[in-house]
Amino acid sequence: MAVKIRLKRMGKIRTPQYRIVVMDSRTKRDGRAIEEIGIYQPKNDPSVITVNSERAQYWLGVGAQPSDTVKEILKLSGDWQKFSGEKAPSGIKPQPEKADKLALFNAALAESDDEPAAGAITSRRKKAEDAEAEAPAEVEDAAANEPAETADEA
Repeated sequence: MAVKIRLKRMGKIRTPQYRIVVMDSRTKRDGRAIEEIGIYQPKNDPSVITVNSERAQYWLGVGAQPSDTVKEILKLSGDWQKFSGEKAPSGIKPQPEKADKLALFNAALAESDDEPAAGAITSRRKKAEDAEAEAPAEVEDAAANEPAETADEA
C-alpha cells in the first residue's frame, strides 16, 4: 500500500480550507484518511499553517510520500528540513493576536463617559409631541405676517 501525505479540501465554495492528511494513494481526494496531521488555510493573511510535527516526522520516516504542495508546507514549518537534513530556514509567519473584545469595549465605554448623554437617542412619541407643539405656533406666525383683509376687498 502506497501511503501519501496530501491535502483534503474542506470549507465553502470560494473559501478553501485544507487538512493535511495521510491516506492511501488510491483513495479519493476527500475520501477517508488514515490520520489528519495538520491544517492549511490559504485565504487568511498570512496563511494559517499548523502541522503536528511529531506525526509528520513519523509518517515521513515510515515512507509516506508528500505531495508537492504538502512538501512546500512542510518546508515552511521546518519539518522537511528535520527529515531530510537540509539547512534551509523555516518561514511560517506568526498570526497576529486577536484583539481583546472586552478591553476594546471598556475603552469605548470610558471615551463615551466624557460625552454628553442627551440628544443621541430620542423616542418617537417625544418627536411627535415636539412636532405638534411647533405646528400651532407656525400657524399663528403665518397669520400675523399676512395683512388683514379689509371690508372693501370682500
